[in-house]
Amino acid sequence: MGQPLSDVTFCVIDLETTGGNRAEDMITEVGAVKVRGGECLGTFQTLVNPGRAIPPKITMLTGLTDALVQPAPRIEAVLPSLLEFIGDAVIVGHNVGFDVAFIRRALERSDRPRLEGTIIDTVALARRLVRDEVPNCRLGTLASRLRLDHQPSHRALDDALATTDLLHVLIERAAGLGVLGLDDLLALAKLAGHPQASKLKMTADLPRSPGVYMFCGHQGQVLYVGKASNLRQRVRSYFGSEDRRKIGPMLRETQGVRHLELPDPLTAEVVEQRLIARLLPRYNRRGTRADKYCYVRLDVDTPWPRLAVVKNPSAKGIHLGPLPSRTMATMVVEAVLTAVPLRRCSERLGRSYVAPPDAPVCSAAQLGVAHCPCSGTADPDDYAQAVEVARRTLTGDPAIVVDRLHDRMARLAAQQRFEEAGTVRDRLATLLGAIKRHRLVETLRAADRVEVTLGELTWIIEHARLVDVSRTGSVGRALPIPPPDAPTAGAPLARDTVDEALVLARFIEKRASEAAVVCTGDWGFPVAADDRVPRLPRRPGAALVLRAS
Repeated sequence: MGQPLSDVTFCVIDLETTGGNRAEDMITEVGAVKVRGGECLGTFQTLVNPGRAIPPKITMLTGLTDALVQPAPRIEAVLPSLLEFIGDAVIVGHNVGFDVAFIRRALERSDRPRLEGTIIDTVALARRLVRDEVPNCRLGTLASRLRLDHQPSHRALDDALATTDLLHVLIERAAGLGVLGLDDLLALAKLAGHPQASKLKMTADLPRSPGVYMFCGHQGQVLYVGKASNLRQRVRSYFGSEDRRKIGPMLRETQGVRHLELPDPLTAEVVEQRLIARLLPRYNRRGTRADKYCYVRLDVDTPWPRLAVVKNPSAKGIHLGPLPSRTMATMVVEAVLTAVPLRRCSERLGRSYVAPPDAPVCSAAQLGVAHCPCSGTADPDDYAQAVEVARRTLTGDPAIVVDRLHDRMARLAAQQRFEEAGTVRDRLATLLGAIKRHRLVETLRAADRVEVTLGELTWIIEHARLVDVSRTGSVGRALPIPPPDAPTAGAPLARDTVDEALVLARFIEKRASEAAVVCTGDWGFPVAADDRVPRLPRRPGAALVLRAS
């Protein structure tokens, strides 16, 4: 699809018919022109016996009469030659859907395979490229106003030749919008009508390969950073299919597009993460997201440990994270506290703490869902067991908590307390998602230095960071953005490095079975982490919704 237009073979088709109903009307004439690089490679023209009378109004329009088409072959005899002439060329026509529909209907009646392939409609291109210059986009109007060499006459070959001239004019106009390849031309019908279509020329030098692109403003400042497996296709898509609210203002500010060509999509995603963290582009939603990351901490070094959501990890304690938001971290805490009776209060309880005689018992303890050491009613041994369950959960073994939450969901659903059961389900889903993130990252960190080879590419990963990528037969290439500092051994991963670690870990998790791996640490992929949550039973009388798979 990225083939240069000068190398593309086009087959321009036009039909004459007995009317516009493809189910009842029949083809009376076929005309086709095959061109490549502006040169005519051949023409195809034949009358067709429709097997029925030609209406007078069609005769007046085309000049075709029953006597003229009576000795011509039927369409069933014409189809093999027409299909051979078309071959694998790109099919072009003016309102081409009409012509293709009649050909497909004829193929269907003959029990032949459906006509497929790439199809281009010059009507759609004309509406985008020359609509302001003409009163309408009829072929006759365009041929007259654009002074085409051939003029349409409602005869198949004449109309096909005029459409061929029109195609060449439109391709020439499209070149000013950076249209150089077939994929560009196919997308142009959507792109050329964009308010910022004049900026499409900024994409003329973009390659059709993986990499990172940057939209830049008036003074060269980076407005937005993105990744792509096909840089040219992705950047040009912003001028058509993208309808996110921020895209319009960003494109209005854009004065240039820079790019970094990279060997593969994984490397592109990693470099994208690093550029966003370094540049904090204004239009990137994730540009400041790392600042919102936080951790769930269990302060196991204190006499009465508790769970808390913290912005930065402490030197002591057990941490889960960093997690993408305080909301997610809070739901993880709520999930654990639903299953484990840890204290809910934030009082500082030192080793010499003695509860006052009149200390009240907190409401959670009165309900039997938490211990209350503040009142002196908590048993140290029971509390230690609860802390051990929470510790195992935060370090990647949530089996006990998951079983308890499953049981609670089932009980609530059996009592038809579906809202409460749904809340437990949501907490469980969040907990399992957080645990899976944690296990993926920690498994990658435990591998130390890893060389992952897939096909010709080898990625070198150290301490959950991509440090190099090489292709077979070539030396390693330095990444355009150096990796972040190596994390401290035994400490939680920093907020600004977890996204890269997750990108690498998820890639390895998905491709571990087919990759060749050399590892200096402990290899634990694929990670046995199940984040599936059982569905709640339907409420009595609730409608059953079936979704097509």
